[in-house]
Amino acid sequence: MKTQDQEHQAQIAVLLQNYRASGLTRTEFCRCIGIPVSTLDYYRRREGQRHRPSNQQQLIRVEVEAPQQGPAQSRFTIILTNGRRIETPSQFDEAALTRLIRIAEAVV
Repeated sequence: MKTQDQEHQAQIAVLLQNYRASGLTRTEFCRCIGIPVSTLDYYRRREGQRHRPSNQQQLIRVEVEAPQQGPAQSRFTIILTNGRRIETPSQFDEAALTRLIRIAEAVV
């Protein structure tokens, strides 16, 4: 027999699946089912945190592109798993970039 918490978690999982399959914006989806956008965002963040291993390193796919021709400064472009894109000059502060990536990956 499922506990009340397990049932609630299952309902949240179905809600998130329905949202992803809907093709609607967050606002449209929430309006249709009658919940605040902040509630959907909370569930999405919580799901992301639950599936993210804490303090474990992961391998990620990196694509290297040929540098652009011309006087443009050499740049790195990083596309995060959540779709966000970070561009930085090739000379950068590693600690600051690491913090930025961690923050950008955490935000849903």
